[in-house]
Amino acid sequence: MNINNTPNYHDKQNIDNINKMRDVLETLPKFCKQFFRGIADTTSARTRLAYAYDIRLFFEFLHEKNSYCARMEIRDYPLSLLDRLSREDIEEYAEYLSYYQKDGRIYTNDERGKKRKLASLRSFYNYYFKEELIEKNPAQLVSLPKLHDKEIVRLDADEVSVLLDQVEDGTGLTKTQQRFHNVTKVRDMALLTLLLGTGIRVSECVGLDLGDVDFRNNGIRIRRKGGYEAVVYFGDEVAEALQAYLEERHHTIPQSGHEEALFLSMQNRRISVRAVENLVKKYSSTVTTLKKITPHKLRSTYGTSLYHETGDIYLVADVLGHKDVNTTRKHYAAIEDDRRRSAANKVTLREKYDSRPKQQ
Repeated sequence: MNINNTPNYHDKQNIDNINKMRDVLETLPKFCKQFFRGIADTTSARTRLAYAYDIRLFFEFLHEKNSYCARMEIRDYPLSLLDRLSREDIEEYAEYLSYYQKDGRIYTNDERGKKRKLASLRSFYNYYFKEELIEKNPAQLVSLPKLHDKEIVRLDADEVSVLLDQVEDGTGLTKTQQRFHNVTKVRDMALLTLLLGTGIRVSECVGLDLGDVDFRNNGIRIRRKGGYEAVVYFGDEVAEALQAYLEERHHTIPQSGHEEALFLSMQNRRISVRAVENLVKKYSSTVTTLKKITPHKLRSTYGTSLYHETGDIYLVADVLGHKDVNTTRKHYAAIEDDRRRSAANKVTLREKYDSRPKQQ
């Protein structure tokens, strides 16, 4: 919490997640509270909420598919239930995740979705097993799905130029979109230039306050995943776009509670993650030569460009906020392969010469 006791954006997000977590806990077996108290010091409220949703889905599956569990309400499930379940029960749950219906809607999970939900269940079982509150740990016996590498979509330099040109002049937008564009284009240019020029996450971008921008050192203070703060530096193009936007921003009257927000919506409230996703989609969809892009692909574009320029995977990891450099290496493995290929002709073993006799 900041010094004047006024919750900032990140504080509000944290409070919102805590309140959602309390609501979810009321739908889970009572013994689950011990697990979430046990991991409170090592996880964020957002992570615990994601765990809670995943674990609730597991118990809903049991209530629907397991004859023993169907006899009682989920809230009344005892801790001893975990010892009654077998490896086969977990495997059936994994199969269930591929396709299920809930509240009239159909849900599917690809290998990544299944892996995350099974990993949540593993953490849940591991906690009680290590605390010696259960005797079996069947979740540990079920292999997690193998992930296939996804192609990392990035924009080429000319595609970045076309996208920014589109933001600047608005050609290709509908008449309705052009009316809004006249009002928001300076903000949109600053926002997209910042994403492309720093590689920050969209959640980090929308959380920026006016006081987080430092033109003296060309840096922004952001809150990374996990809650820690970091300073990311930007170049002259980003500085110019931000300064142009701030000239407009200082003449805007924000709604109460949004006075410190850097980027404002049309309603003069802090812009949302969804709104940024929509504006990226809007501009990119009007340029047929562009790949289908999202804010995260703008982040990948920055990481690719930085690695091309520096060849320093550790610098890229640090700037992007990856805790594990292997995460960065995985994302940019294709680039490393290109660099290795380029080394093939860098070293000359013998100078080439023309063996043909010279003509007189």
